[in-house]
Amino acid sequence: MTEISPPEAPLVQTEAGLRPGGEGWFVVNLSEAGAIASEDAGSAWTFEDPAHRFPHFGINIHVLQPGEPASKYHAEEAQEAFLVLQGEGLLVVGDEERRLRQWDFFHAAPWTPHVLVGAGSGPCAVLMVGARFAGKGIVYPVSEVAARYGASVEAETSSPREAYAGWRPPAPARKPWPPA
Repeated sequence: MTEISPPEAPLVQTEAGLRPGGEGWFVVNLSEAGAIASEDAGSAWTFEDPAHRFPHFGINIHVLQPGEPASKYHAEEAQEAFLVLQGEGLLVVGDEERRLRQWDFFHAAPWTPHVLVGAGSGPCAVLMVGARFAGKGIVYPVSEVAARYGASVEAETSSPREAYAGWRPPAPARKPWPPA
């Protein structure tokens, strides 16, 4: 049997840390990996080069400070999964609050409205994974509960551009790991 293996992707040093410089397999330590940060939605280690996104799923480790939302309250066509690695979080799901602590796992079936918010007294690190095979359907419903954390739209929309109007986009950032 012929062995087929993709090449190793080179790691490229950027201002934010190491990122893959092409397609293929790679290994990177989180303490050296490139991150992105937004003043509105915390920091994330995405492990991807924006020009070479993973084709099957998105994955990142998102770090939120207390009261900081990861996104706008939304529901999408793809399933998502979340595992709290460190700290405490608050999940707004179905317009109800649920406390999350280290090692709690949340599975969002397609079309489950949700947002994660940092909670507790320190940073909350969450492993986030989402499917990329599903369609691009997404809706940002109005949520009084999510609005308490600055995570709700004022009027329902299916446009990410409208939902995130006023939020500063994430930019490459060098962030320490583990978060303090």
